Amino acid sequence: MSINILAIESSCDDTSASVCQDGKILSNLIANQEIHRAYGGVVPELASRAHEENIVPVVDQAMKKAKVDLKDLNAIAFTLGPGLLGSLLVGSSFGKALALSLDIPIIAVHHMKAHVLAHFIDDPKPDFPFLCLTVSGGHTQIVLVKNHLEMEVIGHTIDDAAGEAFDKTAKMLGFPYPGGPLIDKNAKLGDPLAFKFARPRVPELNYSFSGLKTSVLYFIQKQQKENPSFVENNLADLSASIQHTIIEILFKTLLMATKKTGIKRVAIAGGVSANSGLRARLQQVGQEQGWETFIPQFQYCTDNAGMIAISAYYQYLAKDFAGQEVIPKARFGF
Repeated sequence: MSINILAIESSCDDTSASVCQDGKILSNLIANQEIHRAYGGVVPELASRAHEENIVPVVDQAMKKAKVDLKDLNAIAFTLGPGLLGSLLVGSSFGKALALSLDIPIIAVHHMKAHVLAHFIDDPKPDFPFLCLTVSGGHTQIVLVKNHLEMEVIGHTIDDAAGEAFDKTAKMLGFPYPGGPLIDKNAKLGDPLAFKFARPRVPELNYSFSGLKTSVLYFIQKQQKENPSFVENNLADLSASIQHTIIEILFKTLLMATKKTGIKRVAIAGGVSANSGLRARLQQVGQEQGWETFIPQFQYCTDNAGMIAISAYYQYLAKDFAGQEVIPKARFGF
């Protein structure tokens, strides 16, 4: 008998639903929220309202695409956290109510662990243990992955995340939100060594990106005093140099982590893992260092229910179910 799981992801501004059957993703639908572009960032209240509008049609389409009936579901999964509390409440409330009506168990999934487990949706799948550099708008972590359910954060950002550094510096360049992908696009046309920016030094295997943002801001302000068109005239080189600096900060510490642990299986995950420069750098360093490298498909990099579904599948096998009293958590450690 097949194990069919409906998964819901609503941690931020994307409403997503996915159906997983025996560890295979049958559907993975995402409804984006364009309204936040006008505000230069995600507005939590608007996000939760949009989730309320999107969740029923997204779930309906995911079920239809997967060709699975509600009566055939064995469990319903949703993101427990971390994320925006209002957004999480929409997904979890819907999931709990539907599971209650169908008399099936619920599975509460950790959002960041799900990013890591996105590597188990398609081949090649990494063997254990492996290291995963998980980079997103809200998190930057080096995760030691021991098995499908046991993971340990061995390094993390002490202030801003890499994704935030991309979006905030993109705003300084005049790009609309979200600006990270636009930096990536323009970086392909520029010189990554044209400008140098600060690379903060932090202890252990941790990261810091606040100093980089300040460095870019002060540099631009200084140059614009002499040439008001500086940014416009150097957009590609600025984008390439910012992207190069962020990636080199990430890999300096990741290299340290591989040497400290002796692990040479290395993966990337999270929204920033869609960045072409980061993906290329992983392959390059992997060849130089003799690593086995793993990069997820683009659709499983940003927030999506497919990664929630595959995580829920392994939790289902372990009988790791939640009760109806479970409450979403805006901040949720491993």
